Amino acid sequence: MTTIGEMGEDALIAAFAPRLPVSDAEILGPGDDAAVLAVDGDLVVSSDVLIQDRHFRLEWSTPEDVGWRAAMQNLADIDAMGAVPTALQITLAAPASLDADWVMRFADGLREACEPHGVGVVGGDLSGANEISICVTVMGETHGTEPVTRADALPGQVVAVSGPLGAAAAGYIQLTEGRRIDEETIGLFLRPRPRIGAGLEAALHGATALMDISDGLLRDASRIARLSEVGIDIRAEDVPLHEGARFAAIELQVDPMPWALTGGEDHHMLAVLPRESAVPAGWTVIGATTDAFTGVRVDGEVPDTFGWDHFGG
Repeated sequence: MTTIGEMGEDALIAAFAPRLPVSDAEILGPGDDAAVLAVDGDLVVSSDVLIQDRHFRLEWSTPEDVGWRAAMQNLADIDAMGAVPTALQITLAAPASLDADWVMRFADGLREACEPHGVGVVGGDLSGANEISICVTVMGETHGTEPVTRADALPGQVVAVSGPLGAAAAGYIQLTEGRRIDEETIGLFLRPRPRIGAGLEAALHGATALMDISDGLLRDASRIARLSEVGIDIRAEDVPLHEGARFAAIELQVDPMPWALTGGEDHHMLAVLPRESAVPAGWTVIGATTDAFTGVRVDGEVPDTFGWDHFGG
């Protein structure tokens, strides 16, 4: 085993840079003081962080899994604006004792997630640290369309999701309890697979508010409700539950609905659209907006819990 400390920064960069995906928008990529990208429309930018033992565990995730997750959850953020992702910048901080092969395989995971979407890694930084920490900045472009925010939903509109929920939460619970009941849901926790492009699809169908579901359906719906100053009433029976989550719940003898409502990390899109006829094919209507109350309710009731909070758990 060769560690990154033994290899040194310059040699490490020379080894992993050729394994990184290349952006379709790249004019000048890694190796200079800054990258240069061609942008069609407005530039859309977001960022995220992954910290060892907080967002991933080395005993659960391969380096490729961590690279995939780092890319995919950021691509979803750009898609959730109704924009098209183009490039990532990655900052990796890690102990000098980390096996250099881990970094190579991490780059491979980034490439697996990004290449089908024409997204590349155009730069970043390396640093030493006591644990692995990954900071991702993602960029996208609007192609001349208006970005969709969380703030323009109106009362009397419909709320829909782009895919089944609860898979990531089911996978997490299985790993936590050491029971591999359903491999698909475990895989979807380790490597989220939202349909990149669903957000743009919703935008083109007239979505008035949009975001990806990262912290749980109820938590994220409450963010739209707050910024749009509307109420959102979700019908629990209409929330699509991933079949693997349903199967795992039977084996674990638990109710799977909390996984779909509060689990998070599926990264499917949550959209408010003007009317049911505007909902794209393959999406599921799960509720409606209202001016009768503010915040989120499930079947008319205020929920006891909402989902993940980065400081409250």
